[in-house]
Amino acid sequence: MRDDSERGKLQIYAVESAGPEAATCVVRCTGGIARTGQRYSSGEIAPLTLEHITRYGRAVDFVDPPHNAKVRFSGEGARGLVRNVVLVEEEHQPPCGV
Repeated sequence: MRDDSERGKLQIYAVESAGPEAATCVVRCTGGIARTGQRYSSGEIAPLTLEHITRYGRAVDFVDPPHNAKVRFSGEGARGLVRNVVLVEEEHQPPCGV
C-alpha cells in the first residue's frame, strides 16, 4: 500500500469541455505522479479515468508537480468537474489471489 503523499493529485484549473461521460481540463499536479490509465476521484465526484495528458502540445504519459497539463478524463463524474476541485488517485487494488 502506497503512502498518500505518493498518490497522484490533480487540481482542476479550468474545465474546457465537459459532457455526460468525458471532460477536457487544464490541471496542476499537486502531488505524486499522475499517469494515463489511473483512476481519480474526490469526495463529491464519481471515479474518473485519466485517458490522455498533453503538455506543450505533445502527448505525454505522466505529469508531476508542480507542472500543468491539459488532460482528458472519462467516467460518470466528468459532468461534475469544476475549477479548484482536487482529484486524488484511487488506491490500486490487485486482482484476488495475487
